[in-house]
Amino acid sequence: MKLLLSYLKQHKQLLVLALVLATINQCFSLCDTIITGKLINRFSTPHVEADQTYYWHTGDTIADYIKSILFFLVLSIGAAMMSRIAKNFQDYFTNIVIQRTGAQMYTDGIKKALSLPYKDFEDQRSGETLGKLQKVKSDTEKFVNLFISLIFQSLIGIVFVIIYAMNIHPLLGPLYIATVPIIASISSFLGKKIKTISVKILGETTALAGATTESLRNIELVKSLGLIEQEEKRLNATTQKILGLELKKVRFIRSLSFIQGTTVHLVRTALVFSLYCFLFNGVIKIGDMITLMFFSFFIFNPLQELGNVIAVFNETKVSMDNFSNLMAAASEEVPAQPSTLGEIREVHFNNVSFGHNSSNGYAVKNITIHIKAGETVAFVGPSGSGKTTLVKLLLGLYKPNEGTVIYNQIESTKINLTELRMQLGLVSQDSQLFSGTIKDNLLFVKPTATDVELYEVLNKAACQNLLARAQKGILTTIGEGGIKLSGGEKQRLSIARALLRNPKLLIFDEATSALDSLTEEDISETIRALSATKSQITILIAHRLSTIMHADTIYVLEQGEVIEKGKHEDLVKEKGLYYAMWRQQIGERKKEFV
Repeated sequence: MKLLLSYLKQHKQLLVLALVLATINQCFSLCDTIITGKLINRFSTPHVEADQTYYWHTGDTIADYIKSILFFLVLSIGAAMMSRIAKNFQDYFTNIVIQRTGAQMYTDGIKKALSLPYKDFEDQRSGETLGKLQKVKSDTEKFVNLFISLIFQSLIGIVFVIIYAMNIHPLLGPLYIATVPIIASISSFLGKKIKTISVKILGETTALAGATTESLRNIELVKSLGLIEQEEKRLNATTQKILGLELKKVRFIRSLSFIQGTTVHLVRTALVFSLYCFLFNGVIKIGDMITLMFFSFFIFNPLQELGNVIAVFNETKVSMDNFSNLMAAASEEVPAQPSTLGEIREVHFNNVSFGHNSSNGYAVKNITIHIKAGETVAFVGPSGSGKTTLVKLLLGLYKPNEGTVIYNQIESTKINLTELRMQLGLVSQDSQLFSGTIKDNLLFVKPTATDVELYEVLNKAACQNLLARAQKGILTTIGEGGIKLSGGEKQRLSIARALLRNPKLLIFDEATSALDSLTEEDISETIRALSATKSQITILIAHRLSTIMHADTIYVLEQGEVIEKGKHEDLVKEKGLYYAMWRQQIGERKKEFV
């Protein structure tokens, strides 16, 4: 909760103003009750004289009585108006603090999540982080509002009532003070039970958010394989588990409320009995007694809500603990004084080895590769041979366990990876396009690009057929609500986006593996044309060898190690693994055309 306090301190002026207004609101509400008591004290014993003129024990005439009544009524209305005005402004400033705090926490959480190492995202579902941030935002907003409008105002009311009661008689103050710890101790007992359940509920809710996100993201697979009922059962099982925990929490809260309500009633009855004793002994007047009885409602009614306050507090604490763990997680390492990289001219893998935390061996082992500007290099090999791992090492998403990745004679640990990544163009197997127009998808990597630049890269990526179908040109919406793109068109658009930065390191990671043979050949021709410019380092990761035949150097990987390297013709002549892969794929190609 210290972290929440640090966020609230950023808006301390508004928070203090809200607390001052809450104090004014509560004090004037209580003053209205005092005015009623004073009015009763003054005019509670009328009697009739022989001439039928009404007098009171004060000796006032009826005209004086009306003036006095009007005076007290005006005071009462004034106090009520001040209370309502203060309440409205209190709610306004409280909401400002709540919304700003929640928004700042959510923004900081997103910023922190994006700065985490890539491996952290591989170890959890994509929806879990979002679920945690949404939960902490809603819980903190609820708690801050409850703290100001209930807890703080109740404390102000208790202090006000105790001071006023002691002013009437010294014994009345301690009488009220004694009631508070009785109720608080009972609330604390069941509150601890609620916290334990809240932790479990949050964990299950977060897991459900992640599972639901996965199901919706993979909706094509779920529907295509007729797995809707299976997914419903899987998600419903988690939902039912959460429901069971929620009902258990409700039972605790209801038990707490019942015990509190009973205790409050008994304590209030004892208090009222004591007030009658004071009245009977002439210590207080009838108006004072009525005022103090009304005051008991100001004190005891909020205390009956203490169970809900404890439940909200515990939920908020659990959410804040999760948020604190996120904010305390180690971000991607950035050197304190990074070396200036400049334009990428060469990349060097120096005896690099890397293994995942979840595996015993190495994904790649003892890799030494030197690539210079203008060269086209390809990595091939069976599935699981380490091709994609090399790309992630190149992008800085993974850190080598051994060896170093060097750019322009500078180790990757000594440069700002953002400077490196701004020079990269990446086309992956899965075309990661966004909802919006063609232009929106291109500007994602370079928001300052002009329309001329956009059309230039679209032409380089051979997107003429796509543009011919697009009625509004680059302003045409793609995907839902717009034109549907084929696999080849998606890849061409991804290539255009990669080229928009004029990258010095262009990476194609299995860019044609999901395409048919004809589309693959078209995309391969585009890749060959881009490689032929020699204006950047081009790295090709491929399963189909026909797409990388033109590479200057082909590295063949098996079980994470480079076992062959050279040009296509030379590797075929060696009749090793590359030759076996080539013969197999040539055979498959022949079968396609039979």
